[in-house]
Amino acid sequence: MIARGLTKTFRTAVRRPGFGGALRSLVDPLRVEKTAVQDVSFSVGPGQLLALLGPNGAGKSTTIKMLTGILTPSSGEARVAGVVPYRERERNAHNIGAVFGQRTQLWWDLPARESFTILRDIYGVPETEHRARLREFDGLLELSEFWDTRVRHLSLGQRVRCDLAGALLHDPAIVFLDEPTIGMDVVVKEQVRGFLRHQVEQRGRTVLLTTHDMTEVGRLAERVVLINHGRIVLDGPLEEIRRRFGGTWQIHVTLTDPAAAPGADGAPLPPGVTVLRREGPRVVFGPDGGAELTVHEALKRIVERYRIADLALEENDLEDVMRAAYLRRESEDADTAPGSERDGTAPAARAR
Repeated sequence: MIARGLTKTFRTAVRRPGFGGALRSLVDPLRVEKTAVQDVSFSVGPGQLLALLGPNGAGKSTTIKMLTGILTPSSGEARVAGVVPYRERERNAHNIGAVFGQRTQLWWDLPARESFTILRDIYGVPETEHRARLREFDGLLELSEFWDTRVRHLSLGQRVRCDLAGALLHDPAIVFLDEPTIGMDVVVKEQVRGFLRHQVEQRGRTVLLTTHDMTEVGRLAERVVLINHGRIVLDGPLEEIRRRFGGTWQIHVTLTDPAAAPGADGAPLPPGVTVLRREGPRVVFGPDGGAELTVHEALKRIVERYRIADLALEENDLEDVMRAAYLRRESEDADTAPGSERDGTAPAARAR
């Protein structure tokens, strides 16, 4: 799946205030343009799960709608499984599956299993393959407990599990998931995560996931794309983003021999590590501000250097990491924008 320079601009009519303004808007409507997505480019290969993250209104859903063929981009291009989705919608529909957390593709007044039968006929799935996939999905998602219940009577977690099965019944190569676990309890969330890991690792499917659940991102995604105000602000492996924006970490250690406290014998500390606090056998290590070091790399160096009776780790959670990434990139963009002081084109009136 490839997106190159995707841009989507919407034109909307704005009503003028007052009765006279309303009448004038009928004859001469005032139209404004709003760019929801601007110059978005990325690619995802087979057997990869990409998390597309961003605040509300950042452009995530608009990007997915262009990749699924629902919307036609104002400029740029996209190819999904070798197909231009907004030009060959029917062919594209056979190549993709999609689950939107607040919507369902199942028939509201029918049992879920009958919806699966209708989807089988729509996509032309052979009966033997249909039965085999339902057995597989039932084993992973425990669908048979409720698939004879009308969809309108299913709980949110049950409905989304059925939606996941329905989206994959025709064996698509690429799956789009827009907030699929919103509102679910922790047990069902973990069940869905296990199902997605199986689809990526065992079936080699490409998955594009949007979510605000950072636990989900941490357990599923190896690569993250951050989007804000319709633009990509960061694209890279999750571990690299943690390393760059993870901030401080602390390792609390209790030494077996207080006399061997760091620095007591003049021995150097492990590279990248400094002592933040020390009280008898209890020592708190942190980053020394030099080379970037993950908490796990620091832990390995500390364990190799000292004899330890007990330890505990503290590091920023993924939500803090993503917030720091947004804020830092927005600050960098503001500093390098035309007219800013760092850009070198600031007005002379700013000079002291």
